[in-house]
Amino acid sequence: MRESFSVINQTKGKLPGLPFVIIKNDILGKDYSLSLAFIDEVTSQRLNKTYRKKDKPTNILSFPLSKTEGEILICPVVVKRELKKFGRTYRQLLGFLVIHGCLHLKGMRHSSTMERREKFYDQKYFSRH
Repeated sequence: MRESFSVINQTKGKLPGLPFVIIKNDILGKDYSLSLAFIDEVTSQRLNKTYRKKDKPTNILSFPLSKTEGEILICPVVVKRELKKFGRTYRQLLGFLVIHGCLHLKGMRHSSTMERREKFYDQKYFSRH
């Protein structure tokens, strides 16, 4: 299988330059096919309600489609609202969420092990010196 990666921006905002492909390849491998979409709040809320039974927009949703294919949906409006809560810049939080989503696609669930992996990749790519 050849590498496949796509970014779809369904919002009006401009995305910061981030090493999306490098992060994807590092965590999921080069043969993993990933679609990364940036969606609006209405879409985020609808999908979150449908798939997680939570009637509110969320910052990220990850959907594994197979062992070698998945998609990550991010809502920039929610991400921007959460900057203060996480004490990060928009670029840092967006990058962290991509890491978080990739780890979910790899099969990890929220745990101290996942947090350690998030911290490892976060420091590797977004170290706040």
